[in-house]
This record gives sequence, C-alpha cells and structure tokens, in this order.
Amino acid sequence: MAFADIGEVRLFFTDEGEGQPVLLFVHGYTCDSHDWSWQLPHFVSSHRVIAVDLRGHGRSSAPEHGYGALDFASDLAGLLDTLKVERVVAFGHSMGGVVVSALAVEYPERVAGLVCVDPAYLLPDETLDNIEPVIAALDAADPVPLVQQILGGFESAAWTPALRTWQLRRVAGVPPQVLREAFLNQVKGLALESNGTPYLARRTCPVLSFYAEPSRVGIESALFTASGSHSIGWEGSGHWLHQERPAEFNALVETWLTSLGS
Repeated sequence: MAFADIGEVRLFFTDEGEGQPVLLFVHGYTCDSHDWSWQLPHFVSSHRVIAVDLRGHGRSSAPEHGYGALDFASDLAGLLDTLKVERVVAFGHSMGGVVVSALAVEYPERVAGLVCVDPAYLLPDETLDNIEPVIAALDAADPVPLVQQILGGFESAAWTPALRTWQLRRVAGVPPQVLREAFLNQVKGLALESNGTPYLARRTCPVLSFYAEPSRVGIESALFTASGSHSIGWEGSGHWLHQERPAEFNALVETWLTSLGS
C-alpha cells in the first residue's frame, strides 16, 4: 500500500516510473494528489514521479494541528527520506507552491528546482484586511460552505462544470480543523508580500512559476537568485491552469526540465 508513517502523520502517495530528475507533485488547499492527473501520465514516461496527499487532505491522516508550510515541508522531507530520494524537482499548486518553496528553503539539498503553479504567495499585504472577517466566519460556523464560496471565486471560462463540481465537492471531505488552520496559516504566513519576500528570496534553486494574473510575474521575478528561473503569466487562465491547459503546460515544463539537466 502506498502509505508512509512520517512522525505523527500517515501520508498517502504514489511512486511510479524511472528517470531523473525525480519529480514530486504537491497539491493545494482542500485538494489532493488527483489534481495532477493531467501531468502524471505525461511525466511518468520519462521520470520517477511521486505524488502525495498532504496531511489533512485526501487519503492522508489528519492530526489536530500542524498545518503550516513548515509542517507540510517537514512531512515531505520525511517522505523523501523514507523513499530514499535525495533530490527532487518539486511541483506545487497554490498552497502547494508555498509548501515546496518552504521545502527548498529549509532543505535546500533536497530540491533541484521548483515549478510553482499560481502559487499562494506574494499577495498584497492589504489583502489581509479583507480576509480578517473570513477568518472570524471560519471559526464561528461550519467552514465548508464558506471555503466552497472562496474557491468558487477562482472560476474561469476554462473551468468546466465537471471541474467545478469536483473541486468544490471534495471540500466537504476535509476535516474542519484542517480547513481553518491551513487557511489561517496561509494568510498570516507566506501568502503576504511582506512575509513572503524575504523568505522566498532564500530559495537557491531554479524556479519556474506560472500565474493566472500576469501582473504578479514581475514581483516574483525580482526574487529569483538562480539562473534558469522564469515566471510566466497566462492571461485568461484560471487558478487550476495546469488542468485547463495541460498540453501546453506539460510541454513548457518538459523543455525547462531538459534545460536544467539531470
């Protein structure tokens, strides 16, 4: 069975294929590793590919606490230890982009590169003013309807009814403490530009990032320290852009991986 006991948590994962670099796929808030179903068949043909459900998500266990970026990153480092994988190129969508960035900062020897897909970092600090009432509402009642409403706000023209139903329906299966604590840790952590800027500047590996909002490209590009780093804006795309434009996304990433070498 594809489960690993990492400290207090039991993580579900899949591990398939062969070839370097090894790729690690990390989903976003309320999601699970199925979010990469548009990528896994493509990359498994030439790479060893690991896809994981973060603690509290999908088929992984859900302890009462531990839903900050550093907690998730520690779990991932433990998983790599268990699988005897030294280095990976780590993919992260949304909150997953924060998590894999934390993995790169805290465990730089484990990360050869990052692919961050519409990452949930470097948002304007004033965003917090609008989010404070949301935090209070999450604590006051069942958080599921509110989180579904928030995620529904990311809808784009390319978001099919099936994708919308899937993304919103599985929110109901995430434990309430995970919905609350993971959200709070994001918005008061690296999501804000003032917090994220000095931390993300500590990433020493090449980064390839994709944004649905092109105006965010320049903000991250200014933080790149490694050659081979690029940020791409896909105007008209939605938050799950790797699902909306998978062929183009996969081709661009494959070309970038080749440029890194193994």
